[in-house]
Amino acid sequence: MIMNPIYTIKTAIPKIEHYCAYQDRCHEEVIQKLRSMKMDSDEIDAIIVHLIASNFLNESRFACSFARGKHRIKHWGKIRIVNELKFRKISQYNINLALKEITTEEYEATFHNLAEQNWESIRESNPLKKRKKFCDYVLRKGFESNLVYEKVKELEIAKQ
Repeated sequence: MIMNPIYTIKTAIPKIEHYCAYQDRCHEEVIQKLRSMKMDSDEIDAIIVHLIASNFLNESRFACSFARGKHRIKHWGKIRIVNELKFRKISQYNINLALKEITTEEYEATFHNLAEQNWESIRESNPLKKRKKFCDYVLRKGFESNLVYEKVKELEIAKQ
């Protein structure tokens, strides 16, 4: 039988500082981690206050790096980024701040590259099925529907 170690505030702080230093975290992730370490609410609050004061935990910084990373690496659109940040209980102010990290030019370039790449990769002879597969994929990535439908028309015209 494996025994989980018992953590005190003194032993938990260095461990959770390392957890936050390794990668930007949102408050919710840190609270979950502390709960998994069997910390009680008062201890969690004390540790969160320490982490914020020591700048290990910064929700604005987390939101901005999250938005940048998910857009540049996973090619997510703004809708998906906003939904994921809301899921992590990030404030609307920080969500708006994070969206400013993505320039309009970069956003459009990513969208057009992703759309054209996906359109070319779909091997479907039925044009309606191809259109549906394309739209589903790009909408799932979190891009706005008006952009998607304009792009699908443009790609279908270009094909003819």
